[in-house]
Amino acid sequence: MADRGGDRPQAHQIQIHPHTQPQHRYEGGMKSMLPHKGPSTGQILAIVTLLPIGGSLLGLAGLTLAGTLIGLALATPVFLICSPVLVPAAILLVGAVTGFLTSGAFGLTGLSSFSWLFNSFRQATGMEPTEYARRRLQEGIVQVGEKTKQVGEMVGDKTKQTGEAIKSKAQEGGGAQGREAAGRT
Repeated sequence: MADRGGDRPQAHQIQIHPHTQPQHRYEGGMKSMLPHKGPSTGQILAIVTLLPIGGSLLGLAGLTLAGTLIGLALATPVFLICSPVLVPAAILLVGAVTGFLTSGAFGLTGLSSFSWLFNSFRQATGMEPTEYARRRLQEGIVQVGEKTKQVGEMVGDKTKQTGEAIKSKAQEGGGAQGREAAGRT
């Protein structure tokens, strides 16, 4: 048979070198969350220092809870005996505290609303509200002055026209009336 090697293209081989490509393996579980190196000296000192402090604070919290429960158990009969006085006093105290807190919340809400309004006004106009009001007031005064001048000129023109009309009527009818007035005397 004839050699077919020349008729068909040669297949290429790909070689992968394991030491040149990094190998990534999945290390699941807690190993992936823990650092690969050990804790530093500062971290060890922090744990050694905070462990007794945290334990003692936890113990104090337990003692405080136990003392509170014992005190509540001893004071419950006193609360039951004195309840006709203590319940209205407690209601009054809760109402007063609620009123003060509500008043403070409304005050803070109002102040924050004014602050927001002031800042948005400043951003919209690019100037302080007092400067803006002063400038608008000056513009208004100038416009009122111009309008007053125009109205004054218009009134002057009307007065002049009315005076001329009266004068012309007096001259036309004034001769006849003047003769009658002279004849009566």
